[in-house]
Amino acid sequence: MEGICVGSNAGAFGEGMMHPVDTMKTRLQSQAIMSGAKAQKNIFQMVRTVWASDGLRGFYRGVSPGITGSLATGATYFGVIESTKTWLENNNPNLSGHWSHFIAGGIRDTLGSFIYVPFEVMKQQMQVQGSSKSWALNATKGNFSQSPGTQMYGYYNGMFHAGSSIWRDHGVKGLYAGYCH
Repeated sequence: MEGICVGSNAGAFGEGMMHPVDTMKTRLQSQAIMSGAKAQKNIFQMVRTVWASDGLRGFYRGVSPGITGSLATGATYFGVIESTKTWLENNNPNLSGHWSHFIAGGIRDTLGSFIYVPFEVMKQQMQVQGSSKSWALNATKGNFSQSPGTQMYGYYNGMFHAGSSIWRDHGVKGLYAGYCH
């Protein structure tokens, strides 16, 4: 039980500390989609843009689903690996040592990804959007490059709004977007 708490807290702490860096990475990676063929910004330009439009909060957009996903995944990782490894070794003595670690790790990562991916999708959508003011400004200027027949995700004011909106508009596929790619 202690490992579950330590693992989930470590994951949440790491997510909180690295979230601004992840936000910059996500915005840099998605800027071609958001701005079409316009000139791409470098990291320093992106930092200035986020600061100017959203202030410090801009670097922490989407932190709630990020931390929640890390808490759940950390608990799953540490809760599953030891119990699975013990179960494998008790029921299959030939699978002791490295093989039990290998199989338990695979099960742990697979289970963890089912939990983590929806939170990651919500987090990334919130990171890209910026503040409601900057979102509305870009939308009215037509800065969003869209292929005909595609629908851009909407503006989300929080984790629950993001999750329920993605579920309503895109179903399970929306929450697991990019999972098999």
